[in-house]
Amino acid sequence: MNKRFTLLEQLRKEAQLGGGEKRIEAQHKKGKLTARERIELLVDPNSFEEIDMFVRHRSTNFGLEKQKPLGDGVVTGTGTINGRTVCIFSQDFTVFGGSLSEAHAEKICKIMDLAVKIGAPIIGLNDSGGARIQEGVVSLGGYADIFLRNTLASGVIPQISVILGPCAGGAVYSPAITDFIFMVKNSSYMFVTGPNVVKTVTHEDVTFEELGGAETHAEKSGVSHFTCEDEVECLLQVRHLVSYLPSSNRVKPPTIPTTDSDTRECTMLDSIIPENSNKPYDMKLIIKEIVDEGVFLEVHKDFGTSLLTGFSTLSGKPIGIVANQPNALAGVLDIKSSIKGARFVRFCDAFNIPLVVFEDVPGFLPGTDQEWNGIIRNGAKLLYAFCEATVPKVTIITRKAYGGAYDVMNSKHIRGDFNFAWPTAEIAVMGAKGAVEILHSKELASSEDSATKQIELENEYSEKFCNPYEAALRGYIDDVILPSTTRKRLISTMKILENKVDSNPWKKHGNIPL
Repeated sequence: MNKRFTLLEQLRKEAQLGGGEKRIEAQHKKGKLTARERIELLVDPNSFEEIDMFVRHRSTNFGLEKQKPLGDGVVTGTGTINGRTVCIFSQDFTVFGGSLSEAHAEKICKIMDLAVKIGAPIIGLNDSGGARIQEGVVSLGGYADIFLRNTLASGVIPQISVILGPCAGGAVYSPAITDFIFMVKNSSYMFVTGPNVVKTVTHEDVTFEELGGAETHAEKSGVSHFTCEDEVECLLQVRHLVSYLPSSNRVKPPTIPTTDSDTRECTMLDSIIPENSNKPYDMKLIIKEIVDEGVFLEVHKDFGTSLLTGFSTLSGKPIGIVANQPNALAGVLDIKSSIKGARFVRFCDAFNIPLVVFEDVPGFLPGTDQEWNGIIRNGAKLLYAFCEATVPKVTIITRKAYGGAYDVMNSKHIRGDFNFAWPTAEIAVMGAKGAVEILHSKELASSEDSATKQIELENEYSEKFCNPYEAALRGYIDDVILPSTTRKRLISTMKILENKVDSNPWKKHGNIPL
């Protein structure tokens, strides 16, 4: 019997070595951690329980029968983050470059199936050279098996992809279907076709970093949601994100302990809005002043920057925040920010996370570039997402709420539960200048002093329309509140909405304007 115990111990040691000491050393020289080291950093100490450690591939092509490492290039199992169960797969670049084979894919599918069955987030740590060429179509089929599970699990359990090395070709589509993607500067790459193929086909000279690096996908494509300096920071950020998320769509988000007072007044907010309504300010300052202990985990920080999205808590309860950012493009909605907001709103709605909207929007960004690239279709995505959402939804209008953008930003008309405005709010079809030029064009043209007349008419228009009281008169605004009381009011409102029940008509699914 002791021989059998000894064999077990030997096999465990062999599996834990992955591709061997030399390849582990090579991984470390690149500034990268091994698959198991990453898991240890991600989960609570001593909580990881591995499954399928003894799986080997079954291929005999191109001499593969002589190389059959245990685990076949991916470590799978369960662990806990802040005491809550998560399911994990971590690709091992030291074994066949982390390439995906039939057995490798089966291991990933098995842990994904378990995640859905038990209602736990699935976290994929990706570091792979792609499909294992020696296995041909079998490895491609393995990718498709994973894609199907990603799709079926969408909206059922949170899915997080962490890119910690190359992720190319068909491999990119699994992360793309998941809810959040993390990347690391100078070591993470995602692209459908690499620089060499791009040069051959389009004659463009482009580096790995320029084509598919972390900063490229954070700022230009919007593929990545979080960009980190190194792997340690990245894995700690994943832990932070998970702390806000429910384990599945069947449960409410966890409560996060806080020492911040529910009745704290935010006095600095009473003077944060500039007298000149065209002057910018930083919406992040408002958010951080209101939320618990000023902690705001921003999502998609570098993409569509005129709209802020992210997670925080009020009285320890997680919320999703969507906010116009006057510091970027005056807070307008454009194609990128609309797509960004729509995806975030739909995630929060899928996982029972209440939404808080801070609104200061002058409208949609004009121009041929926006029109020809589909601002109508893409702006409609954000509108669709807010209309469809049934979670608690509260809006605070801090300043501008103009035109169709007023409707889109969770207005009362699209089932906003509570809509508040600060006294500085301007709710109108458009700003005073544009409105006067349209309404009084003939009068201005015939005036001897058109400039003075313009100012006079603008002041008259502003006094009548650029305030929150016309909307409040009709019940489109539930209350006009002092900025300093916003935190208290949001917390009490969220408690009122805690057991909110709303629904949409039965359908197989809607047809969002993709």
